[in-house]
Amino acid sequence: MRVERLTYNKIKIFLTFDDLNERGISKEEIWQDIPKVHQLFRDMMTEADDEVGFKADGPIAVEVFSLPAQGMVVIVTKGINEYDLEEDYDEDYIEMQVTLDENDEIFYEFTSFEDVILLAKRLHSLDITGGRLFSFNNHFYLKFEEEEVKPLDLDLFIAVLAEFGSSSTITSYRVVEYGKELMKTEAIKELYRYFK
Repeated sequence: MRVERLTYNKIKIFLTFDDLNERGISKEEIWQDIPKVHQLFRDMMTEADDEVGFKADGPIAVEVFSLPAQGMVVIVTKGINEYDLEEDYDEDYIEMQVTLDENDEIFYEFTSFEDVILLAKRLHSLDITGGRLFSFNNHFYLKFEEEEVKPLDLDLFIAVLAEFGSSSTITSYRVVEYGKELMKTEAIKELYRYFK
């Protein structure tokens, strides 16, 4: 679980599916109103308080974005509007507005270009040729659509990616908008061709 403060009243929490498995929560159960999901949310709020000083006191809005085979991004915002910022509330009760979004892209971050080249050699040997390559804030990002990984099982594909990089905690939309696109199509094929 990683916590990042976005603004004074908004945080982002990145949960991997390993985080969920450690708590005995499946991908399907995360969307259910059950005690272990409530406990996960309490754990997230405790960690947010410990790490970035974010106290979930009063009304909050929660947005959950699911990333296939990578995990979830949870955005928590305090004080949705001026009418919600009431002083009198029960400490054991948290008012929530939840928005769910599912995404079919696979988006990984790499700290060095050498890692991207090594990954390209490995993926090329597994008949994977697609992907888009970006650079942003001295990091490299590979973006794949699910259909680009068809020769491999999705979990195996993610396992190979995880050997060389980590799932990105920032969205691909941000990198596409503010980063630089280095290879628009078939990034793995092109990287292999140039650096084999």
